[in-house]
Amino acid sequence: MSQGEAAYERLLAAIQYGKFQPGDRLREIEVAASLSLSRTPVREALRKLESDGIVEHRPRIGAVIRRLSQAEVVELYEMRLVLERTAAEMAAKHASAAEIDALEELNEEIGTATDNAARAAALNQQFHRGIYLATRNRFLLESARALNNALLLLGPTTLADKVRITVVYDQHREIIAALRAADPQKAGEAAAVHLETSLRHRLKVMQA
Repeated sequence: MSQGEAAYERLLAAIQYGKFQPGDRLREIEVAASLSLSRTPVREALRKLESDGIVEHRPRIGAVIRRLSQAEVVELYEMRLVLERTAAEMAAKHASAAEIDALEELNEEIGTATDNAARAAALNQQFHRGIYLATRNRFLLESARALNNALLLLGPTTLADKVRITVVYDQHREIIAALRAADPQKAGEAAAVHLETSLRHRLKVMQA
């Protein structure tokens, strides 16, 4: 991995975990100091992030992490709902008992991460990725990966709220139960309800 690629991965992770957030200006010298990197690989990383649609260049300001409009957030969740419903339906057909056990363990960890929003968010990402992996469909997995950049632009996790974590935990349990029952219809419906609830909460946070 080149220095530019390494800088890209580290900057991407910093955005993912909330060190840099939508709307933040990314000055080369400050990013380099923050990530203990030199300016040249950071410059390369910023160019790649711009080509990915994560960063935009504004005249007289420079590189800024894009902020999604409310309409874009709704469009993103509409696409997520389609993919996650399909993923849950396919996982109900193909997931092994071990994979479902792993999802249950992740969900239990989410349920106890009420004082650590970053950890809860990371575990939540693992949970949803686990469902996609259980579909046994590489094309669906690639489609999900294509949304990852847009998901980075949603801003701070909504899992900072303990009540919200409880809702997520309970809805995940509904999905897991449908997977154990090998019931594609119920799994898809549970996933759809989960995404619809997530969208409502996200819009509420945006409007606050």
